[in-house]
Amino acid sequence: MIKRYYVVREDILPEAIMKTIQVKEMLSRGEALTVHEAVERAGLSRSAFYKYKDGVYALNELERERIATISMDLEHRSGVLSNVLSMVASMEGNVLTMNQSIPLQGFANVVISVDISQLSGELSSLVELLRSQAGVRKASVIGQG
Repeated sequence: MIKRYYVVREDILPEAIMKTIQVKEMLSRGEALTVHEAVERAGLSRSAFYKYKDGVYALNELERERIATISMDLEHRSGVLSNVLSMVASMEGNVLTMNQSIPLQGFANVVISVDISQLSGELSSLVELLRSQAGVRKASVIGQG
């Protein structure tokens, strides 16, 4: 199923949605230490919070949190991974996580999660740049959000 998103003016949102946002903000700012405490202060049931929490985001929160997961097969030789990481950094990408398999038959699979919110260019340009690097057998985006 394709997920669709809407931008909705705050004053027409139902009360439960607004209170869910309020609870998430209290938790992120540390004003409440637990969900229980935050929902009590906001006057929202825990079940309503859990129903809406994964589907309600402030617009600036969505714009900021852009993460791409890229899978690559790299030759097992010195400097290849370092060059890949330098390419990501040169385009203002920020590597959040990296997982590398043990090399088999001269290649290792590397999966990186990259914060692309400040990327200087398109994600497709970064992937093409990675593919063009010596020692990179393949590179593809396997997840984005």
